[in-house]
Amino acid sequence: MFDTDALRLLDAVALAGSFTGAAARLNYTQSAVSRRIASLEQQAGGPLFERLPRGVRLTPAGEALHRHAQVVLNRLVRAEEELAGIHGGYRGRLRVGAFATANVSLVPSALRSFRQEFPEVELIPIEGPSRRLLSRMREGGLDVAVISDYPSGLPYDGEVETVELVDDELLVALPRGHRLAVGESVDLRELREETWIEAPPPAGTTMLGAACARAGFAPRTTVRIAEWTGKFGFVAAGLGITLVPSIAARAVPPDLVLRSLGDLAPRRIVSAALPGTPLPAARALVRFLAKVAGQ
Repeated sequence: MFDTDALRLLDAVALAGSFTGAAARLNYTQSAVSRRIASLEQQAGGPLFERLPRGVRLTPAGEALHRHAQVVLNRLVRAEEELAGIHGGYRGRLRVGAFATANVSLVPSALRSFRQEFPEVELIPIEGPSRRLLSRMREGGLDVAVISDYPSGLPYDGEVETVELVDDELLVALPRGHRLAVGESVDLRELREETWIEAPPPAGTTMLGAACARAGFAPRTTVRIAEWTGKFGFVAAGLGITLVPSIAARAVPPDLVLRSLGDLAPRRIVSAALPGTPLPAARALVRFLAKVAGQ
């Protein structure tokens, strides 16, 4: 059985890339780190690190043990925080994941209200795509996450509880001088010849593709831009159009306009995700997220 101190040391060496760096981080001597890693390797049945001219690198066995070590260490941190919340009120850390456009308004507004009520909880925001956030939560690295099924849905995950926050309409962003920018809404069929700007999609049909299929055509997606600021820049330059979630509307620069696509508008579900045994503070944050989403 591996003890937690040994797993922490393994993690520190893997992250530092050297025994010396891990020793400095943990306030050990380099020789003490070397001896303890050698003992751990003996317990593991073989080398965990390749000794290089400068530093060390995990072996395949080391990578496998390190993955398990991260899960164990994250679980222990969560246990400490849950006990602190039970015995001493809402304290400790809360690791909050969110996809990019949820960080425009929804998440910051909820975190502000949460912090006012629970000032002793340290909030640690983490941004990433929804699928990556779910994976990180399964590994014990997140306490709550805001996720969405855009652009092409999410896999079912029995280990994660989800709470629906909002049904979010996707609007089309056009240059202010675009021929269709004058009305309050746009018929998607009128955008048949437009170039769409999207992030590189995963396998499967995207929501844009499904909406265009309902309108009787396939979108011309020839510009692949992932970052929202880049998408806005390309649209402003007249190089294409893009979809923007309603919850991110306030981030759109003034030289663009947003228009509804009416009955053909794609929609996404924005949800809060919680691990199987959530922290009390995480459930409290979900209540704040639901309140902000409902406004």
